[in-house]
Amino acid sequence: MGKPHILAIPYPAQGHVIPLMELSQCLVRHGLKVTFVNTEYNHKRVVNALAEKNYFGDQISLVSLPDGMEPWGDRNELGKLTKAIFSVMPGKLEDLIDRINASEDEKITCIIADESMGWALEVAEKMKIRRVAFWPASAALLTLSFTIPKLIDDGIIDSNGTPLKNQTIQLAPAMPEVHAANLVWACIGDSTTQKIIFDVSVKNNKAVKLADSIICNSAYDFEPGAFTLTPNILPIGPLLADSREGDSVGYFWPEDSNCLKWLDQQPLKSVIYVAFGSFTIFDKSQFQELALGLEISRRPFLWVVRPDITSDTNAYPEGFQERVATRGQMVGWAPQQKVLSHPSIACFLSHCGWNSTMEGVANGVPFLCWPYFADQFLNQNYIADVWKVGLKFKRNESGIITREEIKNKVEQVLSDENITARAAEFKERAMISVGEGGYSRKNFNDLIGWMKA
Repeated sequence: MGKPHILAIPYPAQGHVIPLMELSQCLVRHGLKVTFVNTEYNHKRVVNALAEKNYFGDQISLVSLPDGMEPWGDRNELGKLTKAIFSVMPGKLEDLIDRINASEDEKITCIIADESMGWALEVAEKMKIRRVAFWPASAALLTLSFTIPKLIDDGIIDSNGTPLKNQTIQLAPAMPEVHAANLVWACIGDSTTQKIIFDVSVKNNKAVKLADSIICNSAYDFEPGAFTLTPNILPIGPLLADSREGDSVGYFWPEDSNCLKWLDQQPLKSVIYVAFGSFTIFDKSQFQELALGLEISRRPFLWVVRPDITSDTNAYPEGFQERVATRGQMVGWAPQQKVLSHPSIACFLSHCGWNSTMEGVANGVPFLCWPYFADQFLNQNYIADVWKVGLKFKRNESGIITREEIKNKVEQVLSDENITARAAEFKERAMISVGEGGYSRKNFNDLIGWMKA
């Protein structure tokens, strides 16, 4: 009998690909084989970003399937992407599994599917393959999604997911409040996109019931109320933040590792690390306010400026790059795990994506929160209101976060000893969770045992 062969399939967004690829690395280190399925579009980006590096050996096979969109289609239009996926990928996944099982000694024994790709769990059930749902975001967000029928019954949203009242929701005393307007499907794109995402969430909630297990990129004592409400979710999150042995995987842009040499030259806990993930887009005026805020902070900063972060090709304020040349470093993409664990980092100005949230918390770094869309507003509430390891920005009457607000919040977070102490405490909690006997470690070991059985 060959070794267990796992097929892993993420939702085609970087925040989903990275944690599932990290989990795949963990599985391989425990003697399992993994076939990792990206869309053709993202497969090219991942392979290109890896360049000549090979983190996988021969135990992770990177393969691809079409996502149903034209090559020139905009994959940031999540409604269109999601509809296309549903129309094309289920049949293609069946064909792929049939080909693997016909040609390889080690047949697919288990499918780990992103919960946002619930149709893959249906394919697994149809093909009589064991199945695990993977949730790459917070347990609170999944719990919130599971309560959709109650939110409709209580008149908080209508049957299309549209908020009906200007109110906040709190599912459990230990969980943060969420404003109805910030429900994840209500702050993604236009109304058509929102309805598509909402309808898919409802379908996925049904499909996830087919899973033998649900694993979550979180830690139990980070979100106690969420796991009480949904006790069948197994948290393994800090294991992923701790899994890379320093190397990130699954990212879509080539990394600029020269920034690490620059960090080596900066004083201890002096650098503001600024990164907004793979989706955040700035208009020119807000981009310039951020730049000028970093400039007037008079502190060293490392700023990740993706090629597509703003539509203006020359968005920097006039003379900015020359003025900050001695203490500012702008890169297209950074090896984030190595950056966050670097001793020169003082705080993390973040979009509050869940991967970044878990990585920052696991490294004990205080946050400045700048959410953009989807679950990032909920994550901000955990960071600032529940864990108290960071601060929120205030926008002016025009909706802009001004340079003065940025400067003031940088000074405030770096001088707040309570925030620093809380950040260190959560780092210790994460380390305990992934250590021998820790909750995340135990859940992961149980998962491995089940897959090998």
